[in-house]
Amino acid sequence: MDKIEVGKRIKELREERGWAKGTLATRAGISPNYVPMLENGQKSPTIETLSAICFAFDITLVEFFNKNNNTLLDKVSTLTNKQRQLLNEFLKSL
Repeated sequence: MDKIEVGKRIKELREERGWAKGTLATRAGISPNYVPMLENGQKSPTIETLSAICFAFDITLVEFFNKNNNTLLDKVSTLTNKQRQLLNEFLKSL
């Protein structure tokens, strides 16, 4: 996976969660200006930065690079906003 594909994957995961670039930056502890550079393939993240991004997404590095692993997250990403809200409320009640 080259830096353009890494950037696309970061953007894909961020958008699946409905996060703004600033949200990802805050959660991963990186500069808000760095996120678009990563997503556009202008910069390549260090392994430490990519690990922090994966931690923010609550996925492993393996899951980051294996997007066809059909995880629960993949299934959740297909839910409507209303379904996500109901699932979130359910999970908070546990």
